[in-house]
Amino acid sequence: MKKPNYTLPIEIEENIKITEPLEVAVGASAVKNSVLSGFSQMDWIKCSKTLLNLNQVKGFDCPSCAWPDPAPGERSSVAEYCENGAKAIAEEGTKERVTPDFFAQHSVAEMNTWSEYKLGKSGRITHPMILREGATHYEPISWADAFQYIGKTLKKLKSPDEAVFYTSGRTGNEAAFLYQLFARQYGTNNLPDCSNMCHETTGKGLTDTIGVGKGTIKLEDLYISDLIIIMGQNPGTNHPRMLTALQKAKRNGAKIIAVNPLEETAFKRFKNPQEVRGYLGTGTNISDLFLQVRINGDLALLKAIMCVLLEMEEVAPGTVFDQTFIKNKTEGIDSLVANLKKQDVRKLSEDCGIPMEEIQQTAEMIRDNKRMIICWAMGITQHENGVAAVQEIVNLLLLKGSIGIPGAGACPVRGHSNVQGDRTMGVWEKIRPGLKKRMEATFDFEIPAEEGYNVVTGIQAMHNNKVRFFMSMGGNLLLAAPDTEYTAKGMRNCDLTVMVSTKPNRNHLVTGKTAIILPCLGRTEIDRQATGEQFVSVENSMSVVHKSEGVLEPASKDLMSEPRIICEMAIATLDEKSKVEWAKMADNYDLIRDKVEACVIGFDNYNERVRKKGGFYLPNGPSEQNFTTPSRKAQFTVNEVTTKKLEKGEFLMTTLRSHDQFNTTIYGNDDRYRGIANGRRVAMMNKADLEANGLKQGDIIDLVGHYNGVKRVAPHFTIVEYKIPTRSIATYFPEANILVPIDQYAKTHTPASKSVVVTIEKQVS
Repeated sequence: MKKPNYTLPIEIEENIKITEPLEVAVGASAVKNSVLSGFSQMDWIKCSKTLLNLNQVKGFDCPSCAWPDPAPGERSSVAEYCENGAKAIAEEGTKERVTPDFFAQHSVAEMNTWSEYKLGKSGRITHPMILREGATHYEPISWADAFQYIGKTLKKLKSPDEAVFYTSGRTGNEAAFLYQLFARQYGTNNLPDCSNMCHETTGKGLTDTIGVGKGTIKLEDLYISDLIIIMGQNPGTNHPRMLTALQKAKRNGAKIIAVNPLEETAFKRFKNPQEVRGYLGTGTNISDLFLQVRINGDLALLKAIMCVLLEMEEVAPGTVFDQTFIKNKTEGIDSLVANLKKQDVRKLSEDCGIPMEEIQQTAEMIRDNKRMIICWAMGITQHENGVAAVQEIVNLLLLKGSIGIPGAGACPVRGHSNVQGDRTMGVWEKIRPGLKKRMEATFDFEIPAEEGYNVVTGIQAMHNNKVRFFMSMGGNLLLAAPDTEYTAKGMRNCDLTVMVSTKPNRNHLVTGKTAIILPCLGRTEIDRQATGEQFVSVENSMSVVHKSEGVLEPASKDLMSEPRIICEMAIATLDEKSKVEWAKMADNYDLIRDKVEACVIGFDNYNERVRKKGGFYLPNGPSEQNFTTPSRKAQFTVNEVTTKKLEKGEFLMTTLRSHDQFNTTIYGNDDRYRGIANGRRVAMMNKADLEANGLKQGDIIDLVGHYNGVKRVAPHFTIVEYKIPTRSIATYFPEANILVPIDQYAKTHTPASKSVVVTIEKQVS
């Protein structure tokens, strides 16, 4: 086979092995993989020290998911982490080093043929590097020269809006606050972040209906809930520590409903490795009911459930809906009821793929349980109708009065460790009026009023030569973003791309005319500044802000912390235009937190409270039924069901993670829970679809995307027969991101990565 000329290397030598999906999540196998991952990359002393301090009160926060920690007295002192958390800190603590000699030995062209797995396993970058225009290799550059080059480039731009400052969710609160402060003082609101690509629809949906774009529950609410509904989420791979909370809920009598196109292992059984019976017993049954919804069928399912509940309420008024809550705390109920009465429930059943008897069973479970929590992730948000789906979740909670009471509420589960904190700190292409006013008063400058670029509009601007400078504070935007080839062209159009990173990734290889890598300290490492050792803080999925303090010696003496990188860059760029005391804040992070306190609501006595065990909760009015909408009442909304109309031969493709990855970081080539090993270019399909199209497991196909007349091709995927709804295909990202159109998104510009229309072309050997 001739290898296509793609930005991403095509792994055509994969030897995919297929076994039956596992029936039990976590258990001894997860412990084994955690330990092996750590000891394969660190010596036993360093590995033990790192794991013992992971997610501990006096340790550091896991750099992967944002699942909250149990209260200080309840968390495990030995293993308060999951398998992927252990893999994340093993990647950061690795003994492998990417030195200037490494870059001298390997050209950019050579490294661009490596897989994401091989790139990630190369090791920690030890020294700032520059790829000069026309050069084939990176070469070392001093920190001073790097900042001077960046500052000179930014000063030469015709407009500050020719610069884009992207942020990943790994960045701590202190760096996030400084980063947006620098960008805005430079003169732009071009602050896209990873939230644009995942939970932006959640933020919009919740803000418009309850007044706050965050969840309304605490971790303890899960323990006492009567009914937990998990939608568009795979906790076993993406948030494994959530399973401990679900287990506790089950033991306390809760029922759990799982809604997803794939029946994931975590929905079946869970063995808790913190218990003896987690090794010896059969584990805990997790879901009481599994609803195998069609891809993007969640909105139709929610509406069908509410139609059935409305019928029950009309038969016995006041016994199903919380009419007192609805009357006193909400608006818009009449419009919602009128819309529900117009629906054809059987058509909704057909649209979502769930039989009427299962919809009836679900409605009965909801009818009988007011302490209800609905959890969701990107399976809900990354669709064109993502905002509507989130608002339909809110409708269901409001009908039951299941919000703002113990054991009930909305639980969007964030993916990255501080993506929620970054937004709280002001990393956003928009700026909240109150934050703008307080920042201008605190720092004595005027912030631009114009909305900046988000991820999608920023990529489009780069593609159209409207952006000359791109900087990424962590992350790997090229692989996280949609439409890989389109995004790559945009990157290459820039004059300078700057990446703050710990390890090599694809964005170091697909660059602007000149590229600079600034290697930073990891979450695990000791941060020493002029005034002593520093800590940072983060915000988890449930609005708890707490400290994180590294325990390992830095991988290199030439690493710099993210807050100092931003401060030094600001000094080199802004000169006398800035009255901000950048140098002092780089030396002492308490000074940063003092400024956060002055600017961001909820951070009173920040330095004092963040030092307390377990940190502190940020204000959240809806968690107490104090809704912060303009009318001070929660809003029912009317959302019409939209479905993808598939022509003959078309399928609806969704992208997802394997069990051996976190976001764009690939830890290995196995998806243990789904029974897939030795490769990632797989297309999971229903047996009936294979038979109807003359295909079988193991065949090699190309996936072809069709949107607005543009043809996109992702070649060489191995078919895996899987229990998935008909006319559906599941693939991994980032391999399939090339098929996600840049111009197919929700009203928030969140890419519709979970519902892409494709056809298949069988390769002829």
